[in-house]
Amino acid sequence: MGLLEGKTALVTGGGSGIGLASAVRLAAEGAHVFVTGRRGTELDAAVEAIGPAATAVAADISEPADLDRLYETVRGRGRGLDVLFANASVAAFATLEQITEEHFDTLFGINVRGTLLTVQKALPLLNDGASVILNGSTNADVGDEAFGVYAASKAATRSFARTWANELKGRGIRVNTVAPGPTDTPGLSGLAPDPEQAAGFRRQLAARVPLGRLGRPEEIAAAVAFLASGQSSFITGSNLYADGGLNQI
Repeated sequence: MGLLEGKTALVTGGGSGIGLASAVRLAAEGAHVFVTGRRGTELDAAVEAIGPAATAVAADISEPADLDRLYETVRGRGRGLDVLFANASVAAFATLEQITEEHFDTLFGINVRGTLLTVQKALPLLNDGASVILNGSTNADVGDEAFGVYAASKAATRSFARTWANELKGRGIRVNTVAPGPTDTPGLSGLAPDPEQAAGFRRQLAARVPLGRLGRPEEIAAAVAFLASGQSSFITGSNLYADGGLNQI
């Protein structure tokens, strides 16, 4: 029997990368997983990979109407939510001189406002004792050049987890953040303008990690599954680093 047998989970941004790996892992642990994202073709592939334990709903977390439609679908199953992994986020480079209103609004609109709306609108569906996991980042702790707005959005996410853990403790709902280090995902490669630069960027990041490599989405998914399950029943308000030692050593 899996760690989440009979549970219901939702993973936002579940069409690829860490989100997809987490949806696969939560389903393997016995949960029925709702997977959402903006790209229908990716969601279809995710459901095909997971099988009947998955339900896909196309939605943009920065659009309240999309979230309402998503949660109506979850409500229709009649079992509430036991696990919410608010994973969906975006990243882009811009130095202080290059930051535009559009850059700021896009990153904060999805990473901060979208995360807030995702959790807020889930509250009526969250079962007592549920686990909420927010997608953080090691960038919230450092000052990498040209990543200021992204890092600030992840610092806001970390702050949300602390506050919400306190606010929801009366219902036994735990709220934690998982903080991935550099992870081998399509989103990481997409930060570079061409394949050659992407490969160089990946090598540069891997060289900074004490374990000498990028993380795998499945490794982050293992941390998510831990936080989702009863194995982490005495953990709330925490920030679980899955970063190969990048911010620890």
